[in-house]
Amino acid sequence: MVTGVSGMRAMGTNLSIIGDNIANAQTTGFKASRGEFQDVIATNLKGILGGNQIGRGTHLNAVTTMFEGGNITPTERDSDMAIRGNGFFVLKDHHGSVSFTRDGSFRFDEKGRLTTADGAKIQGYRVNPDSEKIDAELSDVEFTSNTIPAKGTEQVRINANMDVRKPINPQQFSIETAEKTADFNTALRIFDTAGSSHSLNVYFYKTGEYEWSWHGLADGAELQNGQEGVEQEVASGKLTFTPDGKLASDELLNSNLSFKGASENQKMDFYFGDSIITRNGTGLDGTTHYGSDSQVFKQTQNGYTAGTLSNFSIDEKGMVSGSYSNGVTRPLAYIALGRFENNEGLYKLGQNRYKEAVKSGQPLIGRAGEAGRGDILAKSLEASNVDLAHEFVQMIQTQRNFQANSKTISTSDELLQDIINLKR
Repeated sequence: MVTGVSGMRAMGTNLSIIGDNIANAQTTGFKASRGEFQDVIATNLKGILGGNQIGRGTHLNAVTTMFEGGNITPTERDSDMAIRGNGFFVLKDHHGSVSFTRDGSFRFDEKGRLTTADGAKIQGYRVNPDSEKIDAELSDVEFTSNTIPAKGTEQVRINANMDVRKPINPQQFSIETAEKTADFNTALRIFDTAGSSHSLNVYFYKTGEYEWSWHGLADGAELQNGQEGVEQEVASGKLTFTPDGKLASDELLNSNLSFKGASENQKMDFYFGDSIITRNGTGLDGTTHYGSDSQVFKQTQNGYTAGTLSNFSIDEKGMVSGSYSNGVTRPLAYIALGRFENNEGLYKLGQNRYKEAVKSGQPLIGRAGEAGRGDILAKSLEASNVDLAHEFVQMIQTQRNFQANSKTISTSDELLQDIINLKR
């Protein structure tokens, strides 16, 4: 009877585990569990010699959580996330307790913090939007401000080809006749320190066999002490090339802009090479001096007007970027992931969360895609890894085993009844 009771108790426990799995078949990020049982020895007739051992049933030895990944399903919410591979999102509740989850159904609270449905804050690494330096310490992932101030243009980069076939220009460059004296020109938009945009015309002309000069002109009506309708030089420089058409030097001779309604003497650097550090190019990615028409391939500047946050995105490495109404995209934070040496050793807290335990080892927390941590998929959620077909088969087998063990008890009862009847 004791053996049968142990079997019924074990199968009842196993049915509870299976029922929990089935109940969470639609729970985001849920990991199915399985019961693991061991036999119990009652009598060893020959002691240490082995053999002739009689069992006394079974008992539950462990409940193991199966951490195989669930299916990744796309969603329409920007704040939904799933992990492809190993790792857990790091959470901190209002008590400061840290926990981990695979459930990425997040949202923003009234303070712009990324949280779970019950208010636990998602942890990550803040990024300085100006220097793009990443903080070393974990903190709440949040949008501290929905606006960014205006930024005056500090760097202009132009990649172009200067036609080597052009003859040396015998004329001195003249602002009044810039269109006639220059060999070619380009225009770009720049911003003053107040965020107002201005047009800058850059004129190029050949002054030597391997040398070109350039002049940047702005409308005098937009300049302090300028004259309406008269362009004024605000920047100039010189480019020299090697005989094989590569940029040899990029020299900035003058850069001094003072726009109306903005700071005086706004400094602006102009770069024509492929590096803003050395100011030199390789001739492939920077400005070249080849036998083809003079033309600009690329021109960029780093100024912008004030803007408000209009959208955000999350890439595979967990970088949260904000898109602003002025067309600027800035990195704001990195979502942190935690990895354990033994996921099965984690302690379940409920609410789709786990806690560090002795058997799990300490978490290795860092950015996604590094040190064995998986990638983050935005606008996605990880489904439960419960296989309903498997669970139903296990349920049938458990039911049959329960019935079989009950037969052991009823048969034992009949035997006892026969013994009692011997007295009669």
